[in-house]
Amino acid sequence: MTRRLNLADLFEVVADACPDRTALVAGPVRLTYSELDARANRMAHHLAGAGVGPGDHVGILAYNRAEWVETMLACFKLRAAPVNVNYRYVAGELAHLLGDAGCVALVAERSLLGNVDRERLPRLRHTVAIDDGDGPPADAEYEKALAAASPGRDFGPRSPDDPYLLYTGGTTGLPKGVLWRSEDLFFAALGGGAYGGGSVISDPDELAGCAEREPLRVQVHAPLMHGGGQWMTLIALTTGGTAILWTERHFDARAALELAARERSQVFMLVGNGMAGPVADELATGRHANLEIFGFGSGGAPLSSGTKERLAAALPGVYISDNLGGTETGAMGVSEGDGRFRLAPGFAVLGDDLRPVPPGAEGLVARTGHIPLAYWGDEAKTAATFVRDPDGTRWALQGDHARVEEDGTVTLLGRGSLVINTGGEKVFAEEVETVLRGHPSVADAVVVGAADPRFGHRVAAVVTWADGTPAGEEALTAHCRERLAGYKVPRLYRFVDAVRRTPVGKPDYAWARTVVSP
Repeated sequence: MTRRLNLADLFEVVADACPDRTALVAGPVRLTYSELDARANRMAHHLAGAGVGPGDHVGILAYNRAEWVETMLACFKLRAAPVNVNYRYVAGELAHLLGDAGCVALVAERSLLGNVDRERLPRLRHTVAIDDGDGPPADAEYEKALAAASPGRDFGPRSPDDPYLLYTGGTTGLPKGVLWRSEDLFFAALGGGAYGGGSVISDPDELAGCAEREPLRVQVHAPLMHGGGQWMTLIALTTGGTAILWTERHFDARAALELAARERSQVFMLVGNGMAGPVADELATGRHANLEIFGFGSGGAPLSSGTKERLAAALPGVYISDNLGGTETGAMGVSEGDGRFRLAPGFAVLGDDLRPVPPGAEGLVARTGHIPLAYWGDEAKTAATFVRDPDGTRWALQGDHARVEEDGTVTLLGRGSLVINTGGEKVFAEEVETVLRGHPSVADAVVVGAADPRFGHRVAAVVTWADGTPAGEEALTAHCRERLAGYKVPRLYRFVDAVRRTPVGKPDYAWARTVVSP
């Protein structure tokens, strides 16, 4: 009987074909495919024993580490959905995301569990603590749970319809879950098996051919709590490659390149200029002569032309892939320079009539075919984002405005939503504005992105004091840090007599950008 295109089945085909090949390197942990499969099976059995079943949601709250990958695979095996939880979130943000997702279980580093208020999460019935130091008790200890569970692969049949749920920000500033079919994600975001010398597959057993190829060693620096980190790791694990995770709490270009030398990494994944710039600087020192890197890839934030030039100069002949993508569409295309992108098959730029626009015209980038089902629990946003054209074809609108060029490439013009991309992290202006306006000394505030040479943009706030009683930048920063993840806190303030608004009362963001500009 032909097996279905399901993420768990896809991984298991590769694990059976290459059992002794190194699958994962995460800090001091090295796991072969058979070892990773057995540990994922054990966690799956433990979660099943705690009542987790098909369609359930399991939160993962941890930095990059082997347990993140094991738990993700365990969920796939159970036909449950792993839920990416941002480790930078404070208590209120965690309560919203875990509650919105309806997580019934949570696997978390013990040091991060202290911010999880279970009294606000009535559906959360089981927690598993990864021992990383001090923290509150949990219902189970990770390694003890694995030791007591079966390593066997005795799970029932699965379906290409099994869920994959990825949380991202929304235009309201609150995180939204994008719900995919497992099969659609495999083709839209993971390449359908074509990465590393393979070809797009129609049956999972075709992936067994990876045993005949040398493994591609991919070094992943993006956090697994973001789609880019998950997708590159899953690409490696579904094509017989080796995923090498950056597990330190902060990115260090020199240490990352030293890791690449030790592991003989061939593909070095980055998140925009925030990582690529320091890597280019470090390569220019001449300290790294034994690298086997033949490709740099970047996603989550665009690379500047200058940074790409410096990377190419440091490693002559290296391939640099500046990728465009999104949670609602998967992999969208690759940069061809000068702000132009070549869109992947299935994409088009649509006008207001939801028809493809001709060269020279502008519209919204959209994808048809393998696209998500919905935003979890949000019918209105689902209806606005996943639309049908006059012929009945279903499209996903990513929100990127673009112009079609004569050669078929597109030039991105910007996002319609008020998103600030700072080093790959997405910050939504309205959320930060709401927090700032909650300070007793703030009468009004507008938040925009200010240009930053390393991170692309930094969060900047234009503030008006209430009754002329300023509190100072330090007080505002402290106020925000209590309520927001650190990357959302403004790094730049400008104080004005009055915040300018449009005739309909909305903040004038164009004006605010001129205020924060140098």
